[in-house]
Amino acid sequence: MVLEDEKIIDLYWERSESAITETDKKYRSRCIYVARSVLNDISDAEECLNDTYLTAWNLMPPERPKFLSSFLFKIVRNHSLNKLRFNNNSRRKKDISFSTEELEECVDGNSSVEDKFDESEVVNAINEFLESLKKDRRYIFVRRYWYLDSIADIAGHCSMTEDNVMKILSRTRMQLKEYLKGRVG
Repeated sequence: MVLEDEKIIDLYWERSESAITETDKKYRSRCIYVARSVLNDISDAEECLNDTYLTAWNLMPPERPKFLSSFLFKIVRNHSLNKLRFNNNSRRKKDISFSTEELEECVDGNSSVEDKFDESEVVNAINEFLESLKKDRRYIFVRRYWYLDSIADIAGHCSMTEDNVMKILSRTRMQLKEYLKGRVG
């Protein structure tokens, strides 16, 4: 039987070692998927998964995540990106550097969104923007910039051409840039 997230979080707060076991039972495969999408190596992904469990253990309490899955995926993704940087001696995988450079254009400029927003406001604004998108556009955007999927992988999953995916991403980034400018204005 798989426990509900709230019960698993309670186990962390009780400092019960079964919290890790229950987390692993419910989220192992999805966390490994997130880590492998960045690292493309199962042993590194496993290492990041273990680091994720330790980080979750250290953060709860005092944190009580609203959504355990998002909390864990964010941690494993950050560990995976750090591991990738370490493995590549500060050189990033080609797709990752391109995908982060693509997003930088949304927050660059004279009105510097970063200066006028704190990080949580930017996150909330991006989440609101994503909610406003059609489901297929949101899926493509999230696959590219959260899971760091390649254009080819996204095209394959969506039964589209790579050119079409790139156009959708370009338009979505421009919409995001305008949306963020509007929020700052």
